[in-house]
Amino acid sequence: MTLPQSMTYILADGAGGPEVLKPATGPLPQPKPDEVLIRVQAAGVNRPDVAQRQGSYPPPPGASPILGLEVAGEVVQVGSSVTTLKVGESVCALANGGGYAEYCAVPATQCLPFPVGYDALRAAALPETSFTVWANLFQAGQLAAGQKALIHGGSGGIGVTAIQLAHAFGATVYATAGSDEKCAACRKLGADTAINYRTEDFADVVKKLTEGRGVNVILDMVGAPYMTRNVRSLALDGRLVLIAFLGGSKVENFDFVHVMVKRLVITGSTMRPRTTAQKGAIAAELREKVWPLLNAGKCAPVIHATFPLAQAAAAHRLMETSQHIGKIMLTLD
Repeated sequence: MTLPQSMTYILADGAGGPEVLKPATGPLPQPKPDEVLIRVQAAGVNRPDVAQRQGSYPPPPGASPILGLEVAGEVVQVGSSVTTLKVGESVCALANGGGYAEYCAVPATQCLPFPVGYDALRAAALPETSFTVWANLFQAGQLAAGQKALIHGGSGGIGVTAIQLAHAFGATVYATAGSDEKCAACRKLGADTAINYRTEDFADVVKKLTEGRGVNVILDMVGAPYMTRNVRSLALDGRLVLIAFLGGSKVENFDFVHVMVKRLVITGSTMRPRTTAQKGAIAAELREKVWPLLNAGKCAPVIHATFPLAQAAAAHRLMETSQHIGKIMLTLD
């Protein structure tokens, strides 16, 4: 396959607002022995992209400085040690960076096939949320059938995936969101109860719903403002899993006695700095346990809006309003 000498990508011209994102031209990435080169047809926009653009979330050593952590498209080149993928295959992938571009190099083990009936746009909406939710809600949080989960930010990309998967695997799901419209969307996706955090105290609602027992797992991306109420909302041996700090990371006057008395586990994680082997292990579990659901037409992504690659700045502006329900995507075809 003959490849072009250069590609269009989105350059973050310094740290700042969405206006720093501009189309630029540069060389194609060269895949390492364990990587494949993907001709990108669609890419997802995620909160870490916004943080990187603002200068608060730099890429780890060796990762592409170009924004973008999930893509879907056609494999056009394979590294010398790759035996699982071939040129011409359609894949979606969790990228270590470089997704806002016409071509992206990704470790082969972080690639997954398009689910049955999916096009590139829908497939590209899967990796970041699927990897994050599986690693945090199910691996770290150990959510199991018959348990209760509280999902904060239920209408965002992570929340939409978390609600659907938790429901599919037999959990009772409570979710928080910031409007009645978003709460309705959460219920439609499988949440047993959706709580408008602007008009209700989620801890009071959870206490009533569980008759004072609390939930088994909380998936939280808000952070500090929710810490005390999260602990109040957890059951004995409950697990609080932190994946972001949209409301800040520092808590003052927090009483840890409740953590001890309830035997709680408070944990957190990041995805991007994990090794290729660690991400590959998550991909293998997704292929085994989640992809069959997708192939059956369940747990599908919700796409709120799409923008051409050149309008990445507009996509970031929309994300920063938090008005979206589901995913914001970039298209290249």
